[in-house]
Amino acid sequence: MTSLPTRHLGALTVSAQGLGCMGMSHGYGTSDDAQSTATIHRALDLGTTLLDTSDFYGSGHNEQLLGRALAGSRREQAVIATKFGFANRLGEPLHIRGDAAYVREACDASLRRLGVDHIDLYYLHRVDRSVPIEETVGAMADLVDAGKVRHLGLSEASARTIERAHAVHPIAALQSEWSLWTRDLEAEIAPVCRELGIGIVPFSPLGRGFLTGRYTTLDGLPEDDLRRTQPRFADGNLERNLGIVDTLNALAAEKGVTAGQLALAWVQHRGDDVVPIPGTRREKYLEENLAAVAIELSADELAAIDAAAPAGGVAGTRYDERSLSVVDS
Repeated sequence: MTSLPTRHLGALTVSAQGLGCMGMSHGYGTSDDAQSTATIHRALDLGTTLLDTSDFYGSGHNEQLLGRALAGSRREQAVIATKFGFANRLGEPLHIRGDAAYVREACDASLRRLGVDHIDLYYLHRVDRSVPIEETVGAMADLVDAGKVRHLGLSEASARTIERAHAVHPIAALQSEWSLWTRDLEAEIAPVCRELGIGIVPFSPLGRGFLTGRYTTLDGLPEDDLRRTQPRFADGNLERNLGIVDTLNALAAEKGVTAGQLALAWVQHRGDDVVPIPGTRREKYLEENLAAVAIELSADELAAIDAAAPAGGVAGTRYDERSLSVVDS
C-alpha cells in the first residue's frame, strides 16, 4: 500500500485526489461490479482515501456497491462521502427534497445501503429552494450530534446559500463542477469557500472524459450515456470544443504526459484546498489520473493551459435545461 499527499476539507483530512464512483452505476453504460470493486480496492492500495457516491447513482446501487467493496478492514482506509436530495429515482421527474424529515430518512437509508455506522462526509446533493437552507443544514447538524455523520457538505450551491448554511453548522466541503471547461465557481463561489475555510471538491474535472481526448465523436457511446443529452457534446458544439483538446494534446506532448493528466493537474493546482474526484471504472485510468497529483506546472505552463480553455470559451451549456433547473444560483 502506498500513500498520496493529503489536503484538508475544512477539518477533514483526505487524499489530494479522490475517486468518483458515480460512473460505476450511473450515466456511462452497463455496470460491472467486479471491475468496479477491483478499481476501488486499487485506489485504496494507491493511497486514495476519499470515495464519493450518492443515493441517486443507480438508484442506490452505487452505495451498495461501495459498501460491499469496503466491507471488513477496508472500511478503515476510506473516507466515505455520499449525498442526498434527489427524492426521485432514475427516469422519474426531478424532485429535490431538503426538509428535515427527509434528511433523517435519507441518511438512515444510506447507512443501510453502505453497511456502515457513520458517513464521513454527507452532502446535500442539490439545494431544495422550497425549504430554508437553515432547516436542511440544521437537520444535517442533528445527524452529526447523533454520531451518524462526521462532516457536512453542499453540492452545486450558490455563494449566498453557502454563507447561510455555514452559519448554522461548519461546512467542510463544497462539491461542484470545476474543470478547464467549467469555471463558473471561480468568480464568487470559490472566494466565499476560501473565506470560510471550506474545501472544494471538483467533480467532472476531466469534462466527463472529454478533456482526455478519447471522445471525438459520440459514436460508440451507449444509447443511455448521459453525454448524449449534454449540449457540449451536441453537433456543432462538439466540433468547436475539440479545438481545446487539440491544444491540450500539443501542450501535453511537450510535457510528456497525456491531455487528461495535464487537465487534471491544472485542477490540482487551483489550490491546496482543492480535491478533485475524477471518476473511472478501470484501474488503468485510475492510475493515470493519480499520476497527475505529482505533475508540477510552472506559471508559464499554467498560463498556456488557461489560454487553451479560457473561461467562457466553451461551446454549449454544461447541462441540459432539466438538470440546470435544479442548480442553486
